[in-house]
Amino acid sequence: MIFFLDENFPKVAKTILESKNHIVYDIRGTKDEGLPDSEIFQLSINKKAIFLTTDKDFFHTIHFTKKPHYGIVVIALSQPNTKNIINKLNWFINEFADQIINDRCYLIKDNTCNIY
Repeated sequence: MIFFLDENFPKVAKTILESKNHIVYDIRGTKDEGLPDSEIFQLSINKKAIFLTTDKDFFHTIHFTKKPHYGIVVIALSQPNTKNIINKLNWFINEFADQIINDRCYLIKDNTCNIY
């Protein structure tokens, strides 16, 4: 799978995903860091990558206005620490790795996953 990390997503996700042979893009430390959400998301589309974020704006607005895309995973937890976010990311990969993710948005909360 190909992933694109939003700037708010834990950096350690890159190392973990790459260790599982996934391709990961992270713009932190590049000239693109700090771009508006819609422009960052366009970069993920250009890379044909699943967008990983903790920002609910991608569920509320970007998902509906920027189709087609390669999938969005929003992890919105009540206690969003790195460990909990990575646990949910691993769960997502185990559950959905063999499914078509394009144009879908996965809103993962503490005990639910809604697919739009």
